[in-house]
Amino acid sequence: MSKAFTKLGKEIVMAVKSGGADLAGNNRLRAAIQNAKGVNMPKDNIDAAIKRAQGKEEKEMDEIVYEGYGPHGIPFIVETATDNPNRTIANLRVIFSRNGGTIGTSGSVSFMFSRKAVFKFPAEGLSVEDLELELIDFGAEEIALEDDEITVFADLTNFGSMQKALEDKKINLTSAELQRIPSVYKEDLTDEHADEVIELIEKLEDDDDVQAVYHNMR
Repeated sequence: MSKAFTKLGKEIVMAVKSGGADLAGNNRLRAAIQNAKGVNMPKDNIDAAIKRAQGKEEKEMDEIVYEGYGPHGIPFIVETATDNPNRTIANLRVIFSRNGGTIGTSGSVSFMFSRKAVFKFPAEGLSVEDLELELIDFGAEEIALEDDEITVFADLTNFGSMQKALEDKKINLTSAELQRIPSVYKEDLTDEHADEVIELIEKLEDDDDVQAVYHNMR
């Protein structure tokens, strides 16, 4: 949980630095706070991150995306936020190489993924059919129901309009994110090979500079 709080705190800081602390005019900050609340991050931690972002002593963060391949040809995209890109790339090279993968060049795997706005919220009291009709005008491309949770997918350009539409409907979002969705999934790995990919995922997610890890294994 502390790892999640650290990553979300960093996202809040970056959201404030890029768009200010006014929630009404900063979609990214609203989403970051919603995500923080979704994992029960204490309000004091959220407020502290906002205050830290407004202080001059807070280091500037570079948001850098790295691409590569994991074991058994699985493509990876790794989103990072770092105050030391040299440290970050050095660490990622070691993690990939020690776990059967390699860092690639920019564009080497990104064409296999699409960036989507993804919103999740409890399904209780809501109709997927009704939501499909109501949200299509705001850019909804797909709405899925699984385990009493609804997920809405939209193009990344419709993030703000979809976020506002859901807020206007008084829907309490569990999370609101921009994600990278693979166009094709790899589903025929053996259990042993899948475990090797999972180990790389876990090692990457443990790195303090890594904000998100995407791949196409299912």
